[in-house]
Amino acid sequence: MKQIFFFFLLILSLNALSQNPKREFRGAWLHVIGQSQWMNKNPEQQKKYIEQQFDLLQLAGCNAVIFQVRPTADALYISEIEPWSSWLTGKRGKAPSPLWDPMEYAIEEAHKRGMEFHAWLNPYRVTSNAKETLPSDHLYNKEPHRFIKFNGQTFFDPAYPENREYICAVVNDIVTRYDIDAIHIDDYFYPYPANGKKFENDDASYKKFGNGMERNAWRRHNVDLLIEQLYTTIKDKKNWVRFGVSPFGIWRNKKSDPRGSESSGLQNYDDLYADVLLWAKNGWVDYIAPQLYWTLDMKAAPSRHLAQWWNDNANGVDVYIGQDVQRTMTNADPGNNDSNELDTKVKLSRKLPNVKGNVWWHGYWVTDNLNGVADSLAMKYQSTIALPPAYGDKTQKPAKVKNLKLVKDKGQIFLTWDKEISKPAPSDTDIVRYVVYQFFPEENVDINDAEAIIALTPYNAVLVEDVSEGPTAEGSTFIVTAIDRMNRESEGVSVKW
Repeated sequence: MKQIFFFFLLILSLNALSQNPKREFRGAWLHVIGQSQWMNKNPEQQKKYIEQQFDLLQLAGCNAVIFQVRPTADALYISEIEPWSSWLTGKRGKAPSPLWDPMEYAIEEAHKRGMEFHAWLNPYRVTSNAKETLPSDHLYNKEPHRFIKFNGQTFFDPAYPENREYICAVVNDIVTRYDIDAIHIDDYFYPYPANGKKFENDDASYKKFGNGMERNAWRRHNVDLLIEQLYTTIKDKKNWVRFGVSPFGIWRNKKSDPRGSESSGLQNYDDLYADVLLWAKNGWVDYIAPQLYWTLDMKAAPSRHLAQWWNDNANGVDVYIGQDVQRTMTNADPGNNDSNELDTKVKLSRKLPNVKGNVWWHGYWVTDNLNGVADSLAMKYQSTIALPPAYGDKTQKPAKVKNLKLVKDKGQIFLTWDKEISKPAPSDTDIVRYVVYQFFPEENVDINDAEAIIALTPYNAVLVEDVSEGPTAEGSTFIVTAIDRMNRESEGVSVKW
């Protein structure tokens, strides 16, 4: 019992020192491609696996799951457009048996825990390696001119308007049918260079669509068109669904462009033909999660300086830093006299005004507690519950909760309130979560204090005390606020025990 008590005191002391922000994006990528554990489980085991992963991420303080639902022009959900993913069932086009919908289930499980669900798609990739055989009825076998090959892989050719229409149709289908919080795409646009060579296999489409444009500018324009069309597709259907992009961590090096970063690595602009700064400037994305997977002071790509560069070039868009868990936890930080870089990286992200959080690559390293990362997040850096950043018109607030009261039942004290009545059609002002704050007697009542948050929940009841377990928190003041689909918070309603 003494050990438990002292452990509790330790957590309280760490919380007091952490000064964690009330609002922060704390995401984790859960990829399916290359993960054989998915196809080696039956549907019930896969469901349990989703629950386990989400539980562990929640315990580590994460408030968003970025879940891969379309790794190679396939589906981890029931789709009439694309085949079932081989990464789920072992064979492309093979449905799970018994039939179930992994994305729908994952959305429900994330929302149960008060977490956001970001549906992660790779836009252009069709195969992951040269050995993969596509079904005879695949679009590639019907219209091969719409595809390009490089380094043993097959991709949609970004030049074809039909391909942009197709990818947007897939996204429209997901946004229409599923209660997602965001569409998220990763860093794969035109293929990465391989074996010392850059991609050059688009002579036919350049001849057809180039119209005299400089070739690299034309390629960037093709990608720009997709990004703009994706944004419009999403917002036309549901304006509250965010669109996020996770680009490679270098836009351009300073030696290529005075606006670039102090780095010397591969460049989005020149090698992948992705002009991320243009997308942010034109308002085609809601957030950027640059993959700063390097150590703090790596010569070619120092993540310390790149974090500052992305902050300075955000163009009004939220930035979440993509952090590599393995490199972060296995490389010492001599400047901080620390065995890893976690402390410096988290504190840096919180110091930069346009950086609104972090995304952990990959989530399985968090749930496996690699080198104690989950412990560190849970006990210090993400020890308090955080609300994700708000979007939209931030002067608009959802309605306050009604009928807040404390109810005693069999020695347990519950806080309850009326749940909002469902509307005929969903909108950005729908209340989807509630925030519960607790302030002990003599404690300053301030809902900007992250330490006071005891729950972020979709439910309208919270257990706040089990009287049978010992001393009570009688005299506490509880405040409940409502959160809408844009993460905007209502005014609080209070009740005192």
